[in-house]
Amino acid sequence: MKIETLGRLECVIVPARTSRVDLVVVLMHGFGAPGEDLVGLAEVLDAPDGTMFVFPKAPLTFSELYGAPPFIDARAWWKLDLARIEQARSTGGIRDLTRERPEGIDEARAHVCTVLDALAKEHPEAKVVIGGFSQGAMLACDTALREGRALAGLVLLSGTLLSEDEWSALYPKLTKVPVFQSHGTTDDVLPYAFAERLRDGLRGAGAEVTWVSFDGGHGIVDEVMTGLAAFLRSV
Repeated sequence: MKIETLGRLECVIVPARTSRVDLVVVLMHGFGAPGEDLVGLAEVLDAPDGTMFVFPKAPLTFSELYGAPPFIDARAWWKLDLARIEQARSTGGIRDLTRERPEGIDEARAHVCTVLDALAKEHPEAKVVIGGFSQGAMLACDTALREGRALAGLVLLSGTLLSEDEWSALYPKLTKVPVFQSHGTTDDVLPYAFAERLRDGLRGAGAEVTWVSFDGGHGIVDEVMTGLAAFLRSV
């Protein structure tokens, strides 16, 4: 494992187990997580030997966003209204983001694209899968839809549907693209129903969606890990 700056972002890189890199998997962490939050996945996923994992660190820190102590490594791809989120959770309200295009998502996507450009130069023959968890999944989906890059797959772990009018018009860009999507049925952060709506929209446009529904909340469980490993081997 090593830390390296790719494009504009510092990334944790877990090298492939072989000298040849056949597949590059870029995974973005969720809101409020440290930059290394998803790195452990590379150690437990039964991915092909030629797989290199790249974990970009979100550029925004809670210190600059919310005045948190600088020693707390909590990061975000874009700022969220924490009071609004807490109110929705405490009152049982549904957090519907389907009509929202978050301020800052375009800048975040531009940062991720610099990482993808750097990887394309270093490993021009490798297939590329992008994905993430929660906010990172939303960013990965937005990048896949808006940038039109050739992807071997898209991984959406406990993400949700954003900017539905805009995204739905772009779904055909993912025709025949393998997508792995997982979501917990009792997720109280990003409702299950909107993940289903995203799944159905992608499938309706011809994307090849592998769907893993699990009995649980906002997280990554063993059955998701098993399904994701099989997905990476298939692509």
